[in-house]
Amino acid sequence: MPTSPTARPVPPTVWLARGRHLGSAAEDVVRRTLRRRRDALAVDDHQEPQRPEDSPDLVFEARWRVPEDVTVRAQLTLGPASGGGQEWTLVAEAEEPWDMDWPSPAAMFWPLDEDATWDRDTATGLRFRGINPLPEDDRDVRRVLRSAVRSPWNVHVVVHEAMTPDHRGRVPLAGMLPPSLRHCLVEHRAAPHQLRVVNWALRDFGVEVPRGGAVVLPGSPVPPDYEVRDFSVRTVFLDGSRPKELIAAVTGFSALARPLSQDGERALTALREQWRLLTLEEELERERALVTMYREALEAMTKSRDLYREAAERANEALAAYGVTAGSPTGRTQPAAPAGSPLRQLTRTLERLKDTAKGLRPISAPGTAEAGPRRAGEDGGDRGDAGDRGDAGDRGEAGDRGEAGEAGDGDRPDTSGG
Repeated sequence: MPTSPTARPVPPTVWLARGRHLGSAAEDVVRRTLRRRRDALAVDDHQEPQRPEDSPDLVFEARWRVPEDVTVRAQLTLGPASGGGQEWTLVAEAEEPWDMDWPSPAAMFWPLDEDATWDRDTATGLRFRGINPLPEDDRDVRRVLRSAVRSPWNVHVVVHEAMTPDHRGRVPLAGMLPPSLRHCLVEHRAAPHQLRVVNWALRDFGVEVPRGGAVVLPGSPVPPDYEVRDFSVRTVFLDGSRPKELIAAVTGFSALARPLSQDGERALTALREQWRLLTLEEELERERALVTMYREALEAMTKSRDLYREAAERANEALAAYGVTAGSPTGRTQPAAPAGSPLRQLTRTLERLKDTAKGLRPISAPGTAEAGPRRAGEDGGDRGDAGDRGDAGDRGEAGDRGEAGEAGDGDRPDTSGG
């Protein structure tokens, strides 16, 4: 049988149920019932918190005290109307582990009239407080029982009638149970000829109904400690007597650590975190908790600010010391790069390329000016030779020009007066 070992169990202080109200105006029924319970002093206080704009659900809160002055807080959530009805989810939590002899939380929000239509199971559509005969069609029987086995909320019991009972055997089991179990139990009755089809529908879940007996269905997820033999009753006398073994089986099943469904987890979280119906003492305690939280947050912010200020001061001191070092003559010297650093390798490569370029520089041809510098003695001799050659050339050219002038003067006619 499949189980859910990772699911969180229902806390022992919590009571959970889900149902469907047939018809419309379920919120008006809840409001009237809560006012009556308040007037009868069954409820200490109740309110209808303002719902968020993006939420279609209505929420009602109520608180009351059970014997030994234990406070119970409960929250009823009404979903939007659909299909001619409204689904509701009810979660209650006490200050101590839940006692099934305490009043049912459903009785605080809903009327207990026989003609009330709030007590419908969401999985099967059947009543909590009555007897629900199984359908005649085999396919409908299978559909109903499979839905009952997969129900994660309420307790489902299948009773087989060994023979058709009279009016004494048609007393609902819910009225014989402890008060807190009466409004979350669905009783299915199988006719004498339906035993085979019932067990055929339940065989995939490892459950079997004894002839003339009863069985408590495991639900989904299956409780880890569920064993079919522990919750099966071989004989149920439908003669008006109290079925002690069946009552013990149902009570024992409700005491199991049943896994908490996802919807149940959300409902319990909403009760604990979104509760608004506070007493004066609770409001004062809540404000004190808020003050403590704000004080701790402020202290943390102040400590963080001081640490930041200290870090900033140290950073400024380090910057000032670096400025003094950088302004000194030795501070202007750049630190050498590590021997194995990429910068050092690049520097060495550039030096080798520079030396290679010097070795590959071309030598000047004779009679042309050399690109590189020459020795001082060679430079002076060259300059002296150049000066001698220049003076001789100049003198030769001047003589040639003088002789040419003299020759020209002899050829010119004499223009003087003689």
